Amino acid sequence: MNSAPQLRTLLVLGRVSNLPTVWSNCLAGWWLGGGGNFWKLPFLLIGISLLYTGGMFLNDAFDEDFDRQRRAERPIPTGKISGLQVWRWGFWQLALGFLLLCFGGKVAALAAILLVATILLYDFTHKFFMAAPWLMGACRFWVYVIAGACGVEGLNGFPIFCGAALALYIVGLSYVARRESYRGPVPFWPLLLLAAPIILALAMNVGVFRHAALWITVVLALWITRAVRLVFRGGEFNVGLIVTNLLAGIVLVDWLAVAPQLLPTTSAVIFLLLFGATKLLQKFVPAT
Repeated sequence: MNSAPQLRTLLVLGRVSNLPTVWSNCLAGWWLGGGGNFWKLPFLLIGISLLYTGGMFLNDAFDEDFDRQRRAERPIPTGKISGLQVWRWGFWQLALGFLLLCFGGKVAALAAILLVATILLYDFTHKFFMAAPWLMGACRFWVYVIAGACGVEGLNGFPIFCGAALALYIVGLSYVARRESYRGPVPFWPLLLLAAPIILALAMNVGVFRHAALWITVVLALWITRAVRLVFRGGEFNVGLIVTNLLAGIVLVDWLAVAPQLLPTTSAVIFLLLFGATKLLQKFVPAT
């Protein structure tokens, strides 16, 4: 196996096109925790990235039998990499990611343990446990908690509430994503969960803070509407495209969370770059 296909295989297994959404989660939670403690930021970003990619590797490892039947194009069924190698890569990434997050302090380390446990539970159960999307939402919630704990003010209510809103968005997204593997109509009720960050932003931000977040709320609402509009038209549609666009929307959710905290130009540059990076990477590496 030459180096180019091997690298491509690893990128596909890790679903690296979604990494900018992980980085935006980290930055949002960190800013909501007061920012500062810049020396912790590299440990946070790299540690969470490793937990994400490690979890994605193990997702394929657990799904090997399923993929051989339903998704034969995945790396293990095609023989591009062995199942044993994927198991090893996945657990090594989880271990290294956890060790790096321990530099964020005791609260971050404890939350990292919970995140690793949730990742493993999701990977093991998501093909037969109908409520598994709630575990996926919990994973992103713990990212906010860890990131908030790394801020100079430490963990407070902002990363917790905003993390919970993001978790509900992820739950809605994940229920839609299940229709990639199982035939059937996309249920409407999970789509309501996609509005959780918007509802929270309108409820929490008052006065000048509402003005700072209002236009980003409009951007997020339009992007969600654009992503899911095909569901309401009926007939056949590309579920993968809907999920891919909703995954990119995670960056917009994070942007909305920190809108009152940052200067508009600063937040726009950072989060639009991450959003653009997500969409660009999705053209080369499948997001799901």
